Amino acid sequence: MPLKSKQPRIAPLEPPFDAGTAEVLDRLGPPIGLFRVWARRPALARGVADWGRYYFSRQSALTVRQRELVIDRTTALCGAAYEWGVHLATFAEKAGLRDDQIRSLAAGGPADECWDASDRAVLKAVDELHATHDLADGTWADLTNAVGDDGALDVLLVCGWYHAISFTVRALRLPLEPGTTGPNSP
Repeated sequence: MPLKSKQPRIAPLEPPFDAGTAEVLDRLGPPIGLFRVWARRPALARGVADWGRYYFSRQSALTVRQRELVIDRTTALCGAAYEWGVHLATFAEKAGLRDDQIRSLAAGGPADECWDASDRAVLKAVDELHATHDLADGTWADLTNAVGDDGALDVLLVCGWYHAISFTVRALRLPLEPGTTGPNSP
């Protein structure tokens, strides 16, 4: 595990924001630290915003719950406390996640009793992708039975994207956002 610094390696922009920065931050969402780092490079921020606009819309083949299972489990497995905290604070209630399920996402597994078959299939796929960078035929079959072919494609992409996000927030040493906790917090 890398040494933790008290300051982010790339400082997020601070207000007041110029018009261009304000425009890209509006596209990204609330001006959290990660978004303010991306906003240092407006073209990057716009590209990320367009990607996120799809996955956080009704166009995605995944439900909010399925998407958040992928994101929360991926960020927990990657030790990305910053991103875990942001997503739990913002989406746990919308995704219908109970306390026992949140604990399982952080430190349990797909076989935990709190999951139904559909949730279990998604979580097993995330765990397997994280461990092997691939899916066994049985895992693929369970996943497509749970979310369909289009949903399976979205699971692969969201899982991969949140590995990249996890790498980013960890390597940047971003501190937790106010009011959030990491996956191993009480």
